Amino acid sequence: MSLNRFQTLRKYLNMVILGQPVLTENLMTALVADGHLLVEGPPGLAKTRAVKALCDGIQGNFQRIQFTPDLLPADLTGTDIYRSQTGEFEFEKGPIFHNLILADEINRSPAKVQSALLEAMAEGQVTVGKQSYPLSKLFLVMATQNPLENEGTYPLPEAQLDRFLMHLNLDYPSAETEFQILRQSRKEAQTHKQLKMEPISQEDIFAARDASLQLYLAEPLEKYIVDIVMATRQPQQYSDELASWLEYGVSPRATISLERCARARAWLQDRDFVSPEDIQAVAPNVLRHRLLLSYQAQAEGISTDDVIRQIISLVAVP
Repeated sequence: MSLNRFQTLRKYLNMVILGQPVLTENLMTALVADGHLLVEGPPGLAKTRAVKALCDGIQGNFQRIQFTPDLLPADLTGTDIYRSQTGEFEFEKGPIFHNLILADEINRSPAKVQSALLEAMAEGQVTVGKQSYPLSKLFLVMATQNPLENEGTYPLPEAQLDRFLMHLNLDYPSAETEFQILRQSRKEAQTHKQLKMEPISQEDIFAARDASLQLYLAEPLEKYIVDIVMATRQPQQYSDELASWLEYGVSPRATISLERCARARAWLQDRDFVSPEDIQAVAPNVLRHRLLLSYQAQAEGISTDDVIRQIISLVAVP
């Protein structure tokens, strides 16, 4: 297993997906950290294209699922089909049985469908009737939400949000990047031919995950991660203003996610140790969807990113 393969994959993603370095960087982080992504941004920002490009760069299969209000759990997981030839029921796998899943506009599906996806993300399996079926070892979900429309949506409950490793906020590309997108769209077939790369094997991905867990993480940095988490739960110890902004802090799953993402970032940057900068860099995406702001913060126009910046500035760096 070589880091060079992953660096080549990153270059490939940045060449295919123009103007979204945050998305490509965190796709790589999620792949190495073994977690799922929730991506929020306006339509047309290459979210589907990004997951397809990632699938082109690794040995795996891809499925896009459009979440709609009439979607049923069986449309996601599959169902038992009666075979008249044998007189028995046979399980027909649904689209969730792929390595990479794009759950498009996840908040447009009802609670039962979200619950089925939650089981797949949390347990690595789906249950149909009395039978459970394991998913592939390589399983990554990138779910999207459209912030421009709220009508006819089913907001994700906090418990499901907590299952996502990171929550990304995407914005429109710059004017210069928009020119590059125009030119690339005109020579799409030629570009893809030029950028074709040899896929990374699933064994190499699993080896990368193991390697990231072997990086050196000093005990003071472990305490730093815990201090950041505790600052969300006991903000009054740091600032009265911070305490007035927070209703609830993050769960222990956030502590684990902070460490794993920091390790993945350090490994992708070819270091054998985790630095405070790694923790600070991944903290916004790891904590953003796990914090619950108070009414006062919402009334004052304070965002979760504002709160996270305040926490990073207040917690002492070892």
